[in-house]
This record gives sequence, C-alpha cells and structure tokens, in this order.
Amino acid sequence: MESSTKFPKDFLWGAASAAYQIEGAPTADGKGPSIWDTFAKILGKTKNGTNGDIAVDHYHRYHEDVELMQKMGLKAYRFSIAWSRIIPDGDGAINQAGLQFYVDLVADLKAHGVEPVVTLYHWDLPQALQDKYGGWESRQVIAAFAKYCRVVFERLGADVKYWVTFNEQNVFTALGYRWASHPPNVKDIKRMYAANHIVNLANATAINLFHKLVPNGLIGPSFGYGEVYPATSDPNDVLAAVNANQFNNDWWMDVYCRGTYPVKIMKTLQTLGIAPEVTSADDQLLKSAHPDFIGLNYYHGGTVEAPTMTTPAHTKQLTNIDPYLMAGDAENGITPEKLLFHSVENPHLEKTSFGWEIDPIGFQVAFRQIYEKYQLPIFVTENGLGAFDQLTEKHQVHDDYRIKYLQQHLLALKGALDDGVPVIGYCAWSFTDLLSWLNGYDKRYGFVYVDRNDTDAKSLTRYPKDSYYWYQKVIASDGKTLQD
Repeated sequence: MESSTKFPKDFLWGAASAAYQIEGAPTADGKGPSIWDTFAKILGKTKNGTNGDIAVDHYHRYHEDVELMQKMGLKAYRFSIAWSRIIPDGDGAINQAGLQFYVDLVADLKAHGVEPVVTLYHWDLPQALQDKYGGWESRQVIAAFAKYCRVVFERLGADVKYWVTFNEQNVFTALGYRWASHPPNVKDIKRMYAANHIVNLANATAINLFHKLVPNGLIGPSFGYGEVYPATSDPNDVLAAVNANQFNNDWWMDVYCRGTYPVKIMKTLQTLGIAPEVTSADDQLLKSAHPDFIGLNYYHGGTVEAPTMTTPAHTKQLTNIDPYLMAGDAENGITPEKLLFHSVENPHLEKTSFGWEIDPIGFQVAFRQIYEKYQLPIFVTENGLGAFDQLTEKHQVHDDYRIKYLQQHLLALKGALDDGVPVIGYCAWSFTDLLSWLNGYDKRYGFVYVDRNDTDAKSLTRYPKDSYYWYQKVIASDGKTLQD
C-alpha cells in the first residue's frame, strides 16, 4: 500500500556550504587567518597544494549565488560563519566589516525567500587562538567561543531562526588530533579525547547562551552519523556492532542530548589511559544544555565483526603506552577499535568513485535510531555525492549519478517521515562546487558547477547542472516528483 504521507508544507528544501570551502578573500576587510589558512599551505597536506585563498569567491559573488538559489526555489541555505572574520584574533576586538558581510548575506537570502541556517563552527578556528592557547586543547577557548557566539547571536538572532553549533565534531577532532590530516596537525589520541571534551563544553556553553539571547530560535549540533551493521548474525559480531555504534556515534550524541558519555566506551578509554578528565562542574554543564534538534550529516555507515583482541587482564600496564603509537600505524599498537570491533567491507553496497559506500536504507535507519534514542527533531544538514563532473562544450553537466543518489536518499527520508520521525528539512551538500578540503576542487558535490580546477581558478563562472533543474522540480512539487 502506497503511503499517503507527504512532505510537510513547511519542509525546508535546502543546500549547504562552509566558509573556508567557498568564500575566498582570506584577508579582505580585516579578516584574520584561520588554522585552515595555515594548514593548507603545508607542503603535501592537500591535493595539488589546493587551498581556500580564492575558493569559489563566494565572498564577492554571494549575490549571484543567492539569485541562483531563488531561481532553484531553494527554501533554506546552510552556511558557516568564519570566526576570524568576526574576531580576527579570536577573542579581541570585533571586526564590524566582517560581521557586516554576514548581515548582508542573511538579508539577501531572506529577500530572495531563502531561510538562512547558520553554522557557528565549521573547522576554521582563528589561528591566533591556536598560537595563544593551543586551540581546543585549552579551556580558555571556551570563553573565546562564547564571546564570538554572543556577537553573532546579538547581531543576527532576530533574523536567523536555525543555528548549528559545531559541524562534525567527530571528524575534525579525529582528523586534526589523531591522524594529523587536518589542523592542528597533531597525532596523539589522548590529546584528541581531551580536545573533544573541551569542544563538548563549548557546545553546551553556546547552546545555553543561545537560549538566553535568542529565545525564539532553534539550535543544535551537526553530527556525522553512520549506522554500523554487524557483518553476520554471529552474536560476537552483533556485540561488535553495538560497540562500534557507541564508539562512533553515541560517544558524541549521548553527550549532546543527555550530557553523559557512554559507560562502555569511557571504561575502554580509561583502561587505555586516554580518557578525558571530566570534572563535576563539567558534568553539570553538559547536563544543563539541551539542543532543540539534531543536525544529521549522512554519507555512509560501516560494517564490523568481532574485535581482533580482548581487553588485557593487567590493565594498569596500559596507562604508560605512548598514545602517539596508539594513534599511528604500528601494527601492534593497542587502539580502542582493536578492543571493540573490526571494520570490514559490506558486500551488499555499491561505492562512489571516491570509494564511499552508498546506503540510502542506512539513511532511514539513522533517522529511526536517532529519534528513538533522543526524541528530538532531525534536520539533515549534509547529504550528497562527490564525483568527477564534466562540463560539456555547451556548458552543461549531465550528473544523472548524483540525481539517482539524491533521489534514493530523499525517498529514504520520506520513509522516515512515514515512520513518524519529525524532520525539519534537508540541506544537500552542496549548493555550488567548492574546495573539498584535502581533495581539492575536482571532487565536486554541487548543484552548480564552478569553472575552476585544482591548478587554475579560471573564470569561476557558475553553470547549473542537470541535478539543479531536477531538484528545482522536486522542490516545486513538494517532493512528489521523487516517485517519477
């Protein structure tokens, strides 16, 4: 029987971006450097030495981009604010020119019928705070973040209803502090968990401040969630999947929504001597903050089998293990994963050209699991397909593979709505092509092609892709054309 449930009339059909990936203009109008401005210049860290100095020049072309959003019929646009545009040194004087850019962007969006969705932190910490305090490893950055949040809440709170605190905390802490593939270029798992805890405290602080200053707004974190499956029905594999979900998802989500860390994972980290220090004041702060929704960034999940080793009997011996080795590639290093689960390939799933699994059913599973655990509305803040798009001589991009991907995932989202899960909206990643962090400009996600590549900024001309016109029809029909 076909479901009669339709997408809600106020459903926010949207798309997303992030400041460093699109804006360019790294020193314009008094902007200070971020850790990405610095990190991307380190030889060998990014593909072909790509960086965000120009990006797709959204800073100077935002009006053109907003007009394209209006023509598409977009209902919402998620973007991030570059902290160092607002406060160049992170915790000092306010840069009014930088703040005005976002005031103007919000006004332009609203004038074109597009709901702004503002992300406070999408990985670009002011470099001055990294130099002065050691970045997220210092509790002093919490106060600096709160000061920055207060500035933008007071200036934009009356015009922006939806706010995101942190984008993919699980990603930027792991890649930045465990694997040294993002800034601040650290490879130390103990420092990773310590920094992650401080980010949790900053998140709670921001949410509490927001509820005081913007009582009619809604705020929540955006989390990179992926459900983890057991490889087989072997109970050992099932237990490994429970472990993996708590390690990969609940370690962050439980803190956001309940103010507590999962007991099993905390015990494992304590066994290894890498658990964060949580004070009674920390515990009280984390429990006091209540997000209004959960931002879901979904690309794929994972599959696991039973772990490769068991918890050693003499746990005290583990406290002196060098955490650098634990985070490295040493085959004999004892990592949390080795005690909890072992990741394997899923033979039932196709992959993108970049090797990411494609699992739209997992999207529906994610909605169900998140809502049943936390009973909060869900806002899809990222979902999309990165691919090698080709611009034809007629300036067209025939990205039927992206259309198929988005259609499958939106049908899964509709399945979640049919199941009774409240979903605020869907912001596809991304509106225009952009800098794909370490992957340069040739890994494209956008509805709009931007004429540039890794080695040449070219004209930066915008060309709507086939997926742009497809999404335009989906929005106009309130999702009815997804069945076509």
